Amino acid sequence: MLAFGLAMDAFAVSVCKGLALKRVTVKNAMICGAWFGGFQALMPFLGYLAGSGFERFVDAVAPWIAFALLALIGGNMIREALLEDEEQADAGLDWKTMFWMAIATSIDALAIGITFACVPLRLVAANGWTNLLIGVGVIGVITCVLSCIGVKIGNVFGTQYRARAELFGGVILIGIGLKVLVEHFINIRFS
Repeated sequence: MLAFGLAMDAFAVSVCKGLALKRVTVKNAMICGAWFGGFQALMPFLGYLAGSGFERFVDAVAPWIAFALLALIGGNMIREALLEDEEQADAGLDWKTMFWMAIATSIDALAIGITFACVPLRLVAANGWTNLLIGVGVIGVITCVLSCIGVKIGNVFGTQYRARAELFGGVILIGIGLKVLVEHFINIRFS
C-alpha cells in the first residue's frame, strides 16, 4: 500500500508527460518508468541511511523543495503551451528534465526512508537489510509500472489537444506542489 501511495505523484507526472508527447513509444514509457521508479527506490534507501538524526531537517525542507521543483517544471510547461511552439516529442525526456522531475516526485519517499530507520525492519527476515532492500525494490517496481501506464494514458487523451494538455499538465504539477505544501502545514498544525 505504501508503494502505491508513493507512486501516485510519479503516476500523475507521467500522465502529464504522456499528454505533452505527440507519440509515445515503449522507450518513452520506459524512460519515465526507469527515472521515477529508480528514484522512488533510491530515496527511501538514502533516507534510511541518513537515519533519524536528520528527520526534522528533511521534514521541514522537503515540502518546499518539492513545491519549488514542481512549480518550476509546471510553470515551464505552461509557458511552452502558451507559446504554441512545436518541438520534438521526446524533448521533455532529456536527462535534466527527468532528473529534476524524479527528485521532485520522490522527496516524500526520502522522508519515508527516514521513518524506516525509526521502525524495526526485522518483521520477516532475520536481517533488516533484506527487508529494506525488498521494500525499496517493491516501491521502485510499482512506481515504474504505474509511470509507464501513466505515460500511455496521458498520450491517448492528449494527442488531439497537445497545447491544452500541456497547459493542464503544468497546472497539475503546480497543484501537486501546492498539495505537498498544504499537507506539510496541516501536519505542523496538528502535531
